[in-house]
Amino acid sequence: MELELYGADEKLYGKLDQEDALLGSYPVDDGCRIHVIDHSGACLGEYEDVSKVEKYQISQEAYDQRQDTVRSFLKRSKLGRYNEEERAQQEAETTQRLEEEKAQASAIPVGSRCEVRAPGQPSRRGIVMYVGLTDFKPGYWIGVRFDEPLGKNDGSVNGKRYFECQPKYGAFFKPSVVTVGDFPEEDYGLDEM
Repeated sequence: MELELYGADEKLYGKLDQEDALLGSYPVDDGCRIHVIDHSGACLGEYEDVSKVEKYQISQEAYDQRQDTVRSFLKRSKLGRYNEEERAQQEAETTQRLEEEKAQASAIPVGSRCEVRAPGQPSRRGIVMYVGLTDFKPGYWIGVRFDEPLGKNDGSVNGKRYFECQPKYGAFFKPSVVTVGDFPEEDYGLDEM
């Protein structure tokens, strides 16, 4: 490669060809630019297609036999997924949380009026349209059709329909933030927009 120093007026100040010289030893000033001339023969975009790059691969069995890997360190230290006690405790907590959500969700009948009080959001009212498990996230979820366009979707998430409503009228919440009761419709005045 060749390096050339150009001034702010695009005038060539000289070549940067002294290997042991620091940049400050050249007349570099504000507005200067360094122009690089590549003589290696490399083509633009030559390394963008990674399928042409030869990759080193090791079998799982050979990797497991090595002692200087992250996996062997985690196994020796009983960390992460190699800590059986921690994994069993996490699975127990997940199962307990799922059972609690199931119990809360079973107390919320589809078609009921409800109020949603999610943390950090104003309370909103609507009708329960869906109760159960979903494909988009684990656990039990409550699908709500709001009285006003205060939601995120139309009752579908990632292409799967859970209930029908107009766009921006539907949303999903955990059972803990949904309260069923005699909540009359509130008029937020958003339909006039």
